[in-house]
Amino acid sequence: AHEQAGGFLSAPALEAAARNLARGTGPSLVGKTLGPYPIVALLGVGGMGEVYRAHDPRLGRDVAIKVLPSSLSADREALARFEREVRAVASLSHPNILAIHDVGVDQGIAYAVMELVDADTLRGRLVGDPLPWRKAVRIAVQIADGLAAAHTKGIVHRDLKPENISIGASGQAKILDFGLARVLPGGHLLPGAVASATE
Repeated sequence: AHEQAGGFLSAPALEAAARNLARGTGPSLVGKTLGPYPIVALLGVGGMGEVYRAHDPRLGRDVAIKVLPSSLSADREALARFEREVRAVASLSHPNILAIHDVGVDQGIAYAVMELVDADTLRGRLVGDPLPWRKAVRIAVQIADGLAAAHTKGIVHRDLKPENISIGASGQAKILDFGLARVLPGGHLLPGAVASATE
């Protein structure tokens, strides 16, 4: 497994962070529309993009939209990483992995539409009192189940941390952010899953 893992990061982390900070996040999309989705609020900003709450008028539900900012759309490495994340998650169907509903490109911005998870992260749950051991075991089992489903498809998350695990009110855990995922030889991604987002 060690020999197959290859380099953990394709570029030094500080160098990548410096490039992202230098680019800035650009203007907010709140109040605008991407494809058919009106953008309602900004949920978070990371090195690989921004996540917004949006509304799906066709199905009458709120969703999360992760966008690759236009400043990064010309960066082939950033776009490839975004495509890899979307394809990796879209190829999986598991209750402990965040679901992808749609992809597209609008106004030069590649985006992925995901289920909206109104939940705290595992990091938030770990602040203050420690988790009771039974609850910790239940969460760990769910994470292991989700990772096992990904591994059967040859997908290795590579960025598993408390910030990338959501915990719902019912205790359901979901694995988020496959942005650094690696597909091992023989892995099965959905072919052409994000073709419309890159054409």
